[in-house]
Amino acid sequence: MDNRPIGVFDSGLGGLTAVKQLISVMPDEDIVYFGDTGRVPYGNRSRETIIRYTRDDINFLLEHNIKLIIAACGTASSVALPYINDVGVKIIGVLEPACQAALKRTRNGKIGVIGTAGTIKSDKYAQIINSLDPAARVFSAACPMFVPIVENGYANTEVARTVAMDYLSGLKNEGVDTLILGCTHYPLLEGVISDIMGDGVELISSGSEAARYAKKLLDREGLLTDRRTEGHREFYVSDDVESFVQLGGLFLGREIELNVHRMKF
Repeated sequence: MDNRPIGVFDSGLGGLTAVKQLISVMPDEDIVYFGDTGRVPYGNRSRETIIRYTRDDINFLLEHNIKLIIAACGTASSVALPYINDVGVKIIGVLEPACQAALKRTRNGKIGVIGTAGTIKSDKYAQIINSLDPAARVFSAACPMFVPIVENGYANTEVARTVAMDYLSGLKNEGVDTLILGCTHYPLLEGVISDIMGDGVELISSGSEAARYAKKLLDREGLLTDRRTEGHREFYVSDDVESFVQLGGLFLGREIELNVHRMKF
C-alpha cells in the first residue's frame, strides 16, 4: 500500500473532469492537481513549447512526493509524453485508456476523435486505435474553439452550439457510432455534442477513462492507499485563483475547497 498522493495536471481546468472520476472510483486517495491556467491553451502551441510546458508541470508535481502522474491533457498526452522518459514515477496519459474504451464500445468500427489542433495534428489517437485494431476506421476533427468557450463559461450557450455544429458535421456525415472527447474540457460540452451527434453515438470521456485505468494500475501494482477516510485534495494554478474556484466547480461537480494556491514558474 502507498499513501502518497496522485498527481494530475492539465493546461487549465479540464483535468478536473479526470479528478471528478478519480474521486468517484478512489475516494480515499489524496490528489494534487495543477492547472496551468496562466498558459492555457496548449493546443495551438508548437511541439517544443508543449514539451517544455509539460516538463514544467511534471516537475512541479514531483515536488509533492506523488506516486503516479496523470497527464489529464490531450495535447500533452499526444504531443509531449512520447518525448518524456523516466521521471521516477509512472506517468499515464488520456489516449490509450480512451482508445481501448472506444474499441470495446463501437459497433460499426467507425470511431470519431475530437481534440485540440495539437492533438489532432499528432494523429496519436488514430495510431493507437489502428495498432489495436487495424480494421477500425478513425475520423478526426480539430475543435480549437472548444477550450476557450468552456474556460470562459460559454459551454451551454448558442455560441457553443453554433461552433459545435460546424466542427462535428463531418464526423456525423461519416457515420461514427463512437466519439472520443480527446480533451478533458469537452465533457462540459457533452450535452451539446450529444444532441448534435444523435442518440446512436456514444461519447467517450478521455479523462474519465484515464481515471478508471489509474485505479486498475494502482491496484495491480499494490499502490492503493490503505486509509479509509476521505482523501485530501490540493489544487495549484499558475494564474488567478478566484477564477479557478468559480469555474472549477463546474468541472469537478462540487464546490472547490479553499485549498487552492497560485504558483509561478
